[in-house]
Amino acid sequence: MTTGTIMRYQRMLVPVLTLVLVMVPATCAQAQGEEVPRGPTFAARALQALIDGIQFGVIIAITSVGLSLIFGTIHLINFAHGEFVTIGATFAFFLNVSPAGPGWHLIPAALAAVVFGALLGGAVDRGIWRPLRARGTGLINMFIVTIGLSLLLRHVVLVLYGTRPASYAQYDIQSALDLGPAGITPRDLTVTLLSVLVLLGTAALLQKTRIGTAVRAVSANRDLAEASGIDVQRVVLFVWMLGGGLAALGGVFFGLVEIVTWDMGFKLLLLMFAGIILGGLGSAYGAMVGSLVIGIVAQMSTLWFPVDLQYAWALLVLILVLLIRPQGILGRAERVG
Repeated sequence: MTTGTIMRYQRMLVPVLTLVLVMVPATCAQAQGEEVPRGPTFAARALQALIDGIQFGVIIAITSVGLSLIFGTIHLINFAHGEFVTIGATFAFFLNVSPAGPGWHLIPAALAAVVFGALLGGAVDRGIWRPLRARGTGLINMFIVTIGLSLLLRHVVLVLYGTRPASYAQYDIQSALDLGPAGITPRDLTVTLLSVLVLLGTAALLQKTRIGTAVRAVSANRDLAEASGIDVQRVVLFVWMLGGGLAALGGVFFGLVEIVTWDMGFKLLLLMFAGIILGGLGSAYGAMVGSLVIGIVAQMSTLWFPVDLQYAWALLVLILVLLIRPQGILGRAERVG
């Protein structure tokens, strides 16, 4: 044989040998009665995605309820609401992890973050929105102010917290509980159950208490509520404090199951808007339902499409639902004019 013929045979044998090396271990394992490892079935992956979607949805719901109530009472789209989420998460991080902080356990740090978020919401209303409302500032101008406030708060957090992602000191690494074909860590299960309890407590607050009745009355008809003797300014202040506290709690939960970053609230803001629009603008219950749908769709879409597109498919569902029901899932149809 010539040298060229030998080299041709070598090139022909390389793919054959590669295929043999790949198939021989699997063949030997089957011959010895060993099972070849297989990935999870589609049903198992779908169940896992559903569990993750419910967890993601209830966290979005906690953060979006206040945003929806604010719109319902004063018809303001608060673009800075995402920064309340970030501030809640980073404030708890400061109390829990930061060397400059007191090193509290995460539970009291989270409770303190909720209180701080409520106080921040009240301070923003008393210091900015109430004077603007008293001057008769238009909603478009106030919306532009919310954008400026969002940029200000986000970059204050950037300066104080930094750009490096971090996690809390407790409940970081855990083994998953076996739920048949799916699994969930005790941390994620606790966050999901607490989120559901908080949402149920918020619904009971709106339905069973005097302040909740006043909030619903102001949302339905502000002028009529004020003529009936309801202190509208007090109700609006309560809504801002409730929204700030819930946003801070949602930020702590989101930072616990994901990671704490300086722009985490801004990334979540689009999904919050999607949840309240899908559920019905101004409806707290609509925000809960819409956010749950958005969270489930976002996670279930990863079964077929890349993870980078999960938010896009959630927004596509929003568009399709609004084409069929423009007022949202629980919104009321209103006549224009």
